Amino acid sequence: MRVTWSLFATLLLGAWAWPDPRPQAEALCRGAERFLVEQVGMTAISGADTIDDWRTGKTLAGCRVTSAGLTSRPSADEAALLYQRLRAAGWTRTPDPRDAPNEASLRFRMGRTDCLFNFYTGGLLATQAEMEVNNAVVPGRGQMRYNVVVLCVPAMDAVP
Repeated sequence: MRVTWSLFATLLLGAWAWPDPRPQAEALCRGAERFLVEQVGMTAISGADTIDDWRTGKTLAGCRVTSAGLTSRPSADEAALLYQRLRAAGWTRTPDPRDAPNEASLRFRMGRTDCLFNFYTGGLLATQAEMEVNNAVVPGRGQMRYNVVVLCVPAMDAVP
């Protein structure tokens, strides 16, 4: 195949001008990050990510929020309170019937965004973001650190 300079320049300029999907993907996490920081009092870092979606079997462009907070409650009570606060803030459970309702990971929807909220204790991810948020919150006497990681993608219909 012969590539001419004008075709090469067009392809190069086209690739350079192609919009970066990261800002749009990161926008999906703004509501979740704002909720965790402003309403729960956590420290959070968000960024674009690819999400392996078990519902569709596809890898989707999305984002991740990694957060850390402190509590003096048992972790199960803190997790239940997190999900109560989500509902009170206007988040609703997604319509997917295969979404597990009694686990530490629950999928919620706000507007046109579906976010999987995962509550956990102890460093599980070993990512730079997790280390940063964990270092930003230091437990005092009677407190423990907990984490919430949130994976967000555009809202989808339930899988039949």
